[in-house]
Amino acid sequence: MKLVRYGAMGAEKPGLLDAAGTLRDLSAHVGDIAGEVLSDAGLEKLRAIDPSTLPEVSGSPRIGACVGNIGKFLCIGLNYSDHAAETGAAIPEHPILFFKANSAVVGAYDDVSMPRGSTHTDWEVELGVVIGTTAKYVSKENALDHVAGYCVVNDVSERHFQTQLTGQWTKGKSCDTFGPTGPWLVTRDEVADPQNLAMSLDVNGQRMQTGNTSTMIFTVAEIIEHLSGLMTLHPGDVITTGTPPGVGMGMKPDPVYLKKGDVMELTIEGLGRQRQTVTEDN
Repeated sequence: MKLVRYGAMGAEKPGLLDAAGTLRDLSAHVGDIAGEVLSDAGLEKLRAIDPSTLPEVSGSPRIGACVGNIGKFLCIGLNYSDHAAETGAAIPEHPILFFKANSAVVGAYDDVSMPRGSTHTDWEVELGVVIGTTAKYVSKENALDHVAGYCVVNDVSERHFQTQLTGQWTKGKSCDTFGPTGPWLVTRDEVADPQNLAMSLDVNGQRMQTGNTSTMIFTVAEIIEHLSGLMTLHPGDVITTGTPPGVGMGMKPDPVYLKKGDVMELTIEGLGRQRQTVTEDN
């Protein structure tokens, strides 16, 4: 299934895309694409619904983040061997973890607004993993059983804030609008192998990032094993899993950063496409 949240920000309704790509309303069956709805039992109930019996959504509503009421937004850094190489960083021994504030989360087509004083705002296409059932001390062998599904995430990053303001990476990762998520959540039964998904990101029509999840240093299953040994993962928690090469910070001979009016377009095989226009905070 492809699960969607649509409508005005803060008032999104649950929906799904049928086989023809028509958006249909799920409001009569669930309150949101969140929490226990993402469990195996919750998703099975949704699968039992004949999409043709659901009301079609008219017009072209805003598409919100594909998960509501996100509990934790966990991010893994330097998790692609080819991206680590472009930054000159050593391969990490364990997954690098930082957090993105939930207030950064927006829809796949919403504007990305650079904060005041930003001069180094960058892009990062990433595979997002949404937890469906509680995970604590799970092994990598059964870790994917705890996944509800996958989505596209743009881990927008302000590099000066991230590296020069002293402290954790979170400072450069958590600005408002810096977490476009979606457009839809693709349930795990439709993703045969999360470690073999092509991904790309364009800025103003120019290809910047080209990669594949096969070059991850730590697989999705290994990441879940590691994180669940540190903290309990709950339904609706989101994990972003790192980015392939081609970020602005790594451009040679000089870094390239976003400016007002730039347009980012990013896609992951089977998971949909995002598009954001860059604006500036007043």
